[in-house]
Amino acid sequence: MAFHVELSSADNRARVFNLSHRELLSRVIEPWLAERPFELAEYEWLPSESSLKVLEGKRLDNPDLAFGQGWSNAERSAENVTERVLAEAPRPSLPDAFLVESDVPEAVVAEMLAEREAQPVAWSQARERIAGRDPAVAAVILVVKPSEPEPPRS
Repeated sequence: MAFHVELSSADNRARVFNLSHRELLSRVIEPWLAERPFELAEYEWLPSESSLKVLEGKRLDNPDLAFGQGWSNAERSAENVTERVLAEAPRPSLPDAFLVESDVPEAVVAEMLAEREAQPVAWSQARERIAGRDPAVAAVILVVKPSEPEPPRS
């Protein structure tokens, strides 16, 4: 069996044929579920601004794809499995935390927060949200100064 994919946005539409299950997962489904931009058929796709359709059916040979008839042939001979593929795909794993070492942690934090709305929170409130695994918390970023080596003892 092969997978055929259609991606569309306000500006572009692309169709890719004869993907294996592994190719479908790595090239389309994983970045789609992680909501990160990805490239397919010479376009960059943003899941939040695109729609996805996945068909599963027989492998389409060159005559099936000729004269722009590939998608019509795929729709006639394949089943729409978009919802099933998305539901069965492994969920993207995100790290719990990031550690950034810098001699000037304040500058790193200022750079990360530039042009973003940010509000300070008390450590107790942050700790509660982290420990409670609040689903709205995507990651925790720790910015620390590298530890200085201890002076030699005599």
